[in-house]
Amino acid sequence: MSLSHLHPMLVHFPIALVAFGFLAELASLIIKKELCFSKISLFLLLFGTLSAVAAWLSGSFFTSEMGGAAGVVKDTHELFATITMALLLITSLVRIIIVYSKTPKKTLKWLSFILYGLASVCVVATGYFGGTLVYNYMMPL
Repeated sequence: MSLSHLHPMLVHFPIALVAFGFLAELASLIIKKELCFSKISLFLLLFGTLSAVAAWLSGSFFTSEMGGAAGVVKDTHELFATITMALLLITSLVRIIIVYSKTPKKTLKWLSFILYGLASVCVVATGYFGGTLVYNYMMPL
């Protein structure tokens, strides 16, 4: 196994963890009396963030350069990956602040929810452009 296989193996974790984490966050807002959804959302966010950092690093260091149309798609994929990782890091920081603050901050909770939603949209876009690279430019049928 070469190191170039590392990125394709890691990219599925942030997609799944962030998507299900955001759904748990949404459930925690709808079902306010149930605290388990909020905790599940937090853990999925933290593990999703760590996996996104790992996927981003593996993509940055272990994938080859591309030119032409594939290079444009790869640049777009990298841009969305960087935005996703930044949003996840900020959202994780806000959620940690919420957990450790003594008084609940409603504004921070909504900020966290919005950032988590944006990160979820960005992780889907990142996956779309990554899939486009694989299916349209690297794996001829």
